[in-house]
Amino acid sequence: MTEFINDEKVKYGTVKIANEVVAIIAGLAATEIDGVAGMSGGMTADFTEMLGMKKPLQGGIKVEVGEKETAIDVFIIVEYGSKISEVANLVQENIRDTVETMTGLNVIEVNVNVQGVKIPKEPKEPKEPKPEVEPRVK
Repeated sequence: MTEFINDEKVKYGTVKIANEVVAIIAGLAATEIDGVAGMSGGMTADFTEMLGMKKPLQGGIKVEVGEKETAIDVFIIVEYGSKISEVANLVQENIRDTVETMTGLNVIEVNVNVQGVKIPKEPKEPKEPKPEVEPRVK
């Protein structure tokens, strides 16, 4: 069931923003940062991805919303070689700025949980053709 937030009276009625909307905004903001390889949505989402199905956009995000404020927990996978502390700080800033700009909610905290490191796969080297061996006998 969708729980609505930010039920604020406006001139012509009310504006309601679903929790899932905040989660999607936060997920997209997190993946915009260089060094973020993806979101970690837990075992269910990982199993879904293994079956070839897409992960939901809000996977890897937990949102807690009040009337005017929100707290967000993000679960990410970083790329190997990235400086984790810098990536995490940039994720926090981008999520806060993007959610506040798009929703008008005050983001009181963004907790970044690094769940793994994506190690690049080594490209398979093409097999070289075997050199022709000269016959021993002519």
